[in-house]
Amino acid sequence: MNVLLIGSGGREHALALALSKSPKLQTLFVAPGNPGTRGLAQTVALDVANHQAVIDFCRTMQVSFVVVGPEAPLVAGLVDDLERAGIAAFGPSKAAAQLEGSKGFTKDLCREFSIPTADYERFTSAGPAKAYVARKGAPIVVKADGLAAGKGVIVAMSVAEADAAIDMIFGGAFGAAGAEVVVEDFLEGEEASFFALCDGDHALAFASAQDHKRVGDGDTGPNTGGMGAYSPAPIMTPAMTARVMEEIINPTLRGMRQRGIPFKGLLFAGLMIGPQGPKLIEFNVRFGDPETQVMLPRVQDDVLALLHGAATGALPQKPVSLSPETALTVVFAAKGYPDAPERGSEIKGVERAAAMESITVYHAGTKLDGDKLIANGGRVLNITARGASVAEAQKRAYAAIDVIDWPGGFCRRDIGWRAL
Repeated sequence: MNVLLIGSGGREHALALALSKSPKLQTLFVAPGNPGTRGLAQTVALDVANHQAVIDFCRTMQVSFVVVGPEAPLVAGLVDDLERAGIAAFGPSKAAAQLEGSKGFTKDLCREFSIPTADYERFTSAGPAKAYVARKGAPIVVKADGLAAGKGVIVAMSVAEADAAIDMIFGGAFGAAGAEVVVEDFLEGEEASFFALCDGDHALAFASAQDHKRVGDGDTGPNTGGMGAYSPAPIMTPAMTARVMEEIINPTLRGMRQRGIPFKGLLFAGLMIGPQGPKLIEFNVRFGDPETQVMLPRVQDDVLALLHGAATGALPQKPVSLSPETALTVVFAAKGYPDAPERGSEIKGVERAAAMESITVYHAGTKLDGDKLIANGGRVLNITARGASVAEAQKRAYAAIDVIDWPGGFCRRDIGWRAL
C-alpha cells in the first residue's frame, strides 16, 4: 500500500524507518519530513492544516493509509476528514483526541469510570482556584487544560508557587490552552510511560519507556519535551502491565465507547507507580517523542500491519513481539534549549556515529544547507543505542555522541540513571 506519514521530528524519522521495513509497503511519503527521512520516503510539501489538500494528495498518489505523528492535526480533526473521504488513518477522531487536548475531559472520564488518578478540580477563574490551593496545601500540581507543547504543567512546591502558576496560565501564557485550569494532588512514586494500540473495541499492550524531562543532569532545570529515554521501563513488569491494562487502559476504552466516541490509535499513558499501584497522570493520543525512538527498535512485528489493524478495527489478538534488548536514546539539543535554542550551527560526524555497532541516529531538528547538516530546532538529534542492559546501551549511546562534532550542541550525560 501507499502510505503518507505526517510530521517532521525524531518520532517521525523512527516511524518512517519502521514503516519502510514492511513488506506491505509500496511507497512511503512524508510531509514534511526531515533530512533523516529522505532516504526512506518521498518528501512532500503539504499544508497539513489544509485537510482538503491532504485528501487531494492522497487521491492523486493513491495513498490508502495515513499515519499522523503529532497531536495538533489529531486535535484539529484530520483523521475525521480523511475517513469521511474513504482514506484509513492511524489516530483518534477529533472528539476522542480530547483525551490529550483537554486535561479536564480526561479527569472527568477518570472520575466517571473509576480510573485511578489524582484528586482534582477544574476552574475557569483564578479566585476559586487559589482558594482550592489554600485549602489543599502544597505540593500541588497546576495544569493548563489544553495543548501547551508539554509546558503547561507546573509542579508547585509551595502555595505561593501554585498561585503564581494560576496567575500565569489565566494571564495568557499558553493562550487558549489556559482558558481553564486543572488543579490536582501531587502524586509520589516512580513515573513510567505505557503505550497501548487501540482499535475502538480492543487494546493491545505495545511497549513501555521511561523518559527524562528536565534539561539538566540529575533531573535539574526546567522541563523539556524530553532529553532522553529508555525502553523497557523496569518497573513495568508483566504483573504491573496487566494491572495498567485492567485498571486504566481497558476502562478508558469502555468509557469512550459508552460516550459514543470510541478511541482508535495509540493511547500513551503517563503513569505514577506508587504504593497503591498505578495512577494516571495524563494521556497523550499519539506516539511519544523521544519514547518512539526507543520502542520501535525493539518491535519485531510488522509495524505497518499493527498500525493499519488499529485504524481499521482489526488489531491482532496475539501480543506484540518485542526484543528483550534495552534501547536507550540521548537527545542532542541546541545550546539555549528549551528557552531560546541557537539555530544555524553545522553538525559533522553523524555518519560515523550511525555506522557504530547497534546505533541509530534519528534526525529531529535538522536541515540541509547544500551538503552541510545544520541545527534547525531545539531537540536536534536523537542517538539511540541497543544493548543487553541499560548500562550497555548507555555506554554505546554516549560513545556515538562523542564522535559527533557539534560545538553548538549539548546533552545530558546521565540518561538511564534511574534504572542503573
